[in-house]
Amino acid sequence: MTEPLLSVDNLQIDFQTDDRIVHAVRGVSFDIMPGQTVALVGESGSGKSVTALSVLKLLPHPAATYPGGRILFKGTDLLGADEAGIRAVRGNAISMIFQEPMSSLNPLHTVARQVSEALVIHRGMNRAAARVRTIELLDEVGIPDPASRLDDFPHQLSGGQRQRVMIAMALANEPELLIADEPTTAIDVTVQAQILELLLSLQKKRGMAILFITHDLGIVRKMAPVTHVMTEGRIVEQGPTEAIFANPQHPYTRKLLAAEPKGEPPTTDLAAETIVSAEKLRVWFPIRRGLLRRTVGHIKAVDDIDITIRRGETLGVVGESGSGKTTLGRALLRLVSSEGRIVYVGRPIDKLSWAGMRPLRQDLQIVFQDPFGSLSPRMSITEIIAEGLGVHHRELSAADRDARVVRALTEVGLDPADRHRYPHEFSGGQRQRVAIARAMVLEPKFVVLDEPTSALDVSVQAQVVDLLRDLQRRHGLTYLFISHDLRVVRALANQLMVMRNGKVVEHGPAAEIFAAPQSDYTRALMAAAFAVEAVPSAEVAQ
Repeated sequence: MTEPLLSVDNLQIDFQTDDRIVHAVRGVSFDIMPGQTVALVGESGSGKSVTALSVLKLLPHPAATYPGGRILFKGTDLLGADEAGIRAVRGNAISMIFQEPMSSLNPLHTVARQVSEALVIHRGMNRAAARVRTIELLDEVGIPDPASRLDDFPHQLSGGQRQRVMIAMALANEPELLIADEPTTAIDVTVQAQILELLLSLQKKRGMAILFITHDLGIVRKMAPVTHVMTEGRIVEQGPTEAIFANPQHPYTRKLLAAEPKGEPPTTDLAAETIVSAEKLRVWFPIRRGLLRRTVGHIKAVDDIDITIRRGETLGVVGESGSGKTTLGRALLRLVSSEGRIVYVGRPIDKLSWAGMRPLRQDLQIVFQDPFGSLSPRMSITEIIAEGLGVHHRELSAADRDARVVRALTEVGLDPADRHRYPHEFSGGQRQRVAIARAMVLEPKFVVLDEPTSALDVSVQAQVVDLLRDLQRRHGLTYLFISHDLRVVRALANQLMVMRNGKVVEHGPAAEIFAAPQSDYTRALMAAAFAVEAVPSAEVAQ
């Protein structure tokens, strides 16, 4: 019988904080056979990423310690390896793809330098040979015209292209084991499907094993024949993926499987007051070339769009990265320059200056995708939420502002007693609730929700959707909900707009479009989002 390529045996990981020891991983054991895909599933804080990082000893020292257990790779205990020994394995026999490529790629280095680094270190290639091999790798992972992208920097690539560069880096030395840590979390559904297909095809071609870490059970079903479910540092259920889906045994597994956002969006009231409308809205970004930086063309991010959103309505805007959906939301809020007519509650606002817009800002709010990036790490939660009150309601006393903060936190389901803590002390779902509270404390009429659930666990997604629906019902809020997750949109939006390359592909009642999409592009989005069949190439992992 073939020996396991990787064997994690009774792994225990502790973190030393200022005042206590956190037991992050508590006796985890699993095996990965050569060429096999194994999924490690759980919510944030379950210990799955910590377990994966420990394989390559990437956890911070001395904060992280290993009270017990072994990690055997081809019979050698990696936990006992010295620095030289583990460096010989990292990026060579075992490689890793991280969750957020923009954070993982060095913004100061070109694509060529970052992909070729592993080739230079582990294979001793000179720069010219490594550059040739980099072109081959970029071509293999599906980067169009790879030679022309070698000198690009990460910010010049799309999200899907950055993730493909990460994959090329990971595969540079043809590893025997690839660790993929949430590699598709923040990627559009169609790009997500492409990345998953790419990983499976590369696995089949190279015969490598994959440890796939995710909180998305739909992806697990497509990718891995074997699944281990983690919570609170322990594996609570393991076995064949289809058996776990068909008959989950542990309550936590059943909770995960039932966590998809549910419920019905509000009913459209055609007689309701129009809150926001736009006619022939256009946002074009100039393309400048040459020494004199002459304009040679335009990126048409939003191209002649008409829109009407009524009180209490949710308009879902979906599309891939670069489709213009976020730019549309910011244009409606006058956060980017635009052409065309924009009307808020019967008042044209498209000609208002920045100062003229300021009194309206409390009515027009936005919740961003990444709460950790949009919340200042140097401000306490109460300072973050009260900041807008200090701008728009200067008449309030300190006690009144604090009372409003307490009320906002209570409304979004957070303990007001924690309001003097800082963002890093909260989970991702809690931080997003803080971001929602920051918008709601001003009692807005129109809120742009820009991918507010994309980086959250499935159960937390469902909770945030329920929260947004409840706030809308209580306060008569109007939402523009931007997302690439059609499952979330289906639970929240009563109107749907599908965008591609700055234009509207399809627009109408959400229920009708979900039931019978008219355009090929919408059908492709739906197929990528709701397909549950395992892709045929997953058989290679068995």
